[in-house]
Amino acid sequence: MLKTRFTEMFGVAHPIVQGGMQWVGRAELTAAVANAGALGFLTALTQPTPEALSKEIARCRDMTDKPFGVNLTILPAIKPPPYAEYRRAIIEAGVKIVETAGYKPQEHVADFKANGVKVIHKCTSVRHAISSVKYGVDAISIDGFECAGHPGEDDVGGLILIPCAADKIKIPMIASGGFGDARGLVAALALGADGVNMGTRFCATVEAPIHENFKRRMVENDERATDLIFRTLHNTARVAKNAVSQEVVALEKKGVTFEEVRHLVTGVRGREGLESGELDHGIWSAGQVQGLIHDIPTVKELVDRIIAEAEELIAGRLKGMLA
Repeated sequence: MLKTRFTEMFGVAHPIVQGGMQWVGRAELTAAVANAGALGFLTALTQPTPEALSKEIARCRDMTDKPFGVNLTILPAIKPPPYAEYRRAIIEAGVKIVETAGYKPQEHVADFKANGVKVIHKCTSVRHAISSVKYGVDAISIDGFECAGHPGEDDVGGLILIPCAADKIKIPMIASGGFGDARGLVAALALGADGVNMGTRFCATVEAPIHENFKRRMVENDERATDLIFRTLHNTARVAKNAVSQEVVALEKKGVTFEEVRHLVTGVRGREGLESGELDHGIWSAGQVQGLIHDIPTVKELVDRIIAEAEELIAGRLKGMLA
């Protein structure tokens, strides 16, 4: 068994996290991750209302008695969701672990901490991680450029970002972006992290609540099968390469505004595709780690395999290199 500051602080058996993923972070997946001894997160804004989130938390509790958390991503918007109400739903449900992400989380972190909730904040740069520590978060999740979703605008890969952050961050840190097997976990630990976050890899599991077509496509894809969209808008997002993402990239080269591509990238359209199995219906997040996905196991099979192979790597191959 691998013991780190992360496993000790959050009361889980393994240093593996299933981070919040829009439309994917539902009770079926989160409970399966918790039951496998890792830390899973429901995604608050996947639920249409704070009341629906309360019901999803209860549904997850019916499936597991192990620790799990809720992700709350705060993004600037003309008509933002009622973040304070989602936050209150999380607190009142008795959830004790939250993953925050996005824009200026101070208000939310302060309220969570005042109610005995441990907070992991997701960052894409060392400077943002340092700022988050000042807010009083308990741990940091640091996203390298390889990740699905929003990798920030600095384009720094995990091999550099993780040790740079480890040099300056003294609280537990989770490495995110490009992780999907034992080699990545061992590498992250060597670079100074206390565990790894996996998103795309958990999407290609039996319990992930998305259509089988997407799981099979991730197995078929290689590490080149992503597109970076919104580069020209300084809001870069890494998504799976498909007809829609290619259209967005082509339009961006012509200097279009966000309003001119909005109809292609709406969240509703992406959710409809994940549910129907139509791979080119909308955009869907996926990382370069697709190149390391070769099967669709259960969550328990995946976690057990990663831990067993990581222990073998540490005790066998790496130890054997010592003269």
